[in-house]
Amino acid sequence: MDGTVQPFPLTLEKFLEHAAKWHPQAQVVTRRAEGKSDRIGYAALKDRSLRISAVLQSFGIRLGDRIATLAWNTQAHIEVWYACMGIGAVCHTLNPRLTGGQLAAMANLSKARILIVSADLLAPAVEIVGASTAIERIWVIDGAGDVEAPLSSLDMLIAQSQGKAKWGGFDETSPCGLCFTSGTTGAPKGVTYTHRSSFLHTLRLLQADVMAISGADSVLAVVPMFHANAWGLPFAVPAVGARLVLPGRSTDGASLARLIVEEAVTMAVGVPTVWLGLVEHIESTGISLPTLKRITVGGAPIAPALMERIESRLGVKVQTSWGMTELSPSGTVAPLYERSQAAISGRPAIGVDLMLTDADGQELPEQRGVEGQLRVRGAAVVERYFGDDDKASDANGWFATGDLARIDEKGNLAITGRVKDLIKSGGEWINPAEIEAVIGALPEVGLAAVIGRPDPKWGERPILLVEMREAQDISDEELLASLQGHVASWWVPDAIYRLPRMPLAATGKIDKIRLRAEYGNR
Repeated sequence: MDGTVQPFPLTLEKFLEHAAKWHPQAQVVTRRAEGKSDRIGYAALKDRSLRISAVLQSFGIRLGDRIATLAWNTQAHIEVWYACMGIGAVCHTLNPRLTGGQLAAMANLSKARILIVSADLLAPAVEIVGASTAIERIWVIDGAGDVEAPLSSLDMLIAQSQGKAKWGGFDETSPCGLCFTSGTTGAPKGVTYTHRSSFLHTLRLLQADVMAISGADSVLAVVPMFHANAWGLPFAVPAVGARLVLPGRSTDGASLARLIVEEAVTMAVGVPTVWLGLVEHIESTGISLPTLKRITVGGAPIAPALMERIESRLGVKVQTSWGMTELSPSGTVAPLYERSQAAISGRPAIGVDLMLTDADGQELPEQRGVEGQLRVRGAAVVERYFGDDDKASDANGWFATGDLARIDEKGNLAITGRVKDLIKSGGEWINPAEIEAVIGALPEVGLAAVIGRPDPKWGERPILLVEMREAQDISDEELLASLQGHVASWWVPDAIYRLPRMPLAATGKIDKIRLRAEYGNR
């Protein structure tokens, strides 16, 4: 008779249970709006999460029920995550930077029964509930104070509850989270995460060639919890007993710099636009961040000039990465032992695979040194979107990302553009990402975007939109001259618009939908 191995469902409450048992005093730190910080050990955080689970169950929440959250990166939000997931409920994170109408539509799709909201987000919460067909209650966190019906303070409910819940006891393939894509190039789609997919994603993040988080780290999670699981940090950081530092809603350069110094942050994670604000603050004040060793960027390409500024001014290593909401979200990460390049997003770790195809989805005979459409498959990759009957991946499990990409001889991925962003001019394709990379590398330029606008002769022609760095200037002629020798002459944009601030989508990416709406027909 063969031996057996103990059953051990890969469910997410195990990360907090492990942290509470083996790293009970390691802290979760939350910056409050008034500048003070709250802190709690993992053991105490687990205790509060268990009490919230009991509150949820007392209101009839059961396996598979969906709970919506509208909140920032805070201790209370972390507690709610584990409280929901520990009893098999599904945490549907709503993005506070979307409109109330958009959020209500998402909540109606998920049929969330309870909305848990930060106190400073009550206005959109009321709008959501007014248009919702399923939400029964609103619970307020993060400074609820005295609230009146139909609102309830979650802290008050915890104080009134009796006993604690029991976590686990359900299948590891049960859903645990729901997140809608950012919708920067199309309508948002819901991505369901399972306990198993997020557990395996966490183990991949912790690998030495990926994020390599250790118990000695103090990790600043600027990437929002309301989008793609904050890139898995609320699971990965407790898994190793590291300090988890949460900025609340204050992600300006001055607030982040202060938090990094006070909490001896060694690693910070977020989109490039966040670090632009930090480096500008450092340049203007001359302060230093001696404990900070690396910054992991993703969510959007980082301009080479910005990457060089960050590394030279802050004395840190920038670790580039690529991922998607549909990948839970990590796809590739540049290993720490190699010199990162802005255009390269690293290699995939075990558990995720890449393939380049032609426009018809056929695998390219050569996978190195050529451009193709990127497909991906793995244990944490979406199979079908929430509410859809049709599968998002093909019969062999490959999911079409919508990205154009190259893979070099070492296996490093470089995203070269988005299929939907391509501009067809005179029957030929123009790739905006190649133009943006050249313009974005200029030291005078903060952010750059290229979109197409209708043209009676050519069908479409590119136009350039730029946000200049503060106190920097460059002529239109010099901007366009920088493209010489890098792109074909007929790719050069027909017009330039200088924006005081580039519009950003809710996740920090440049909002091309808004740019097309405002400038695409000028």
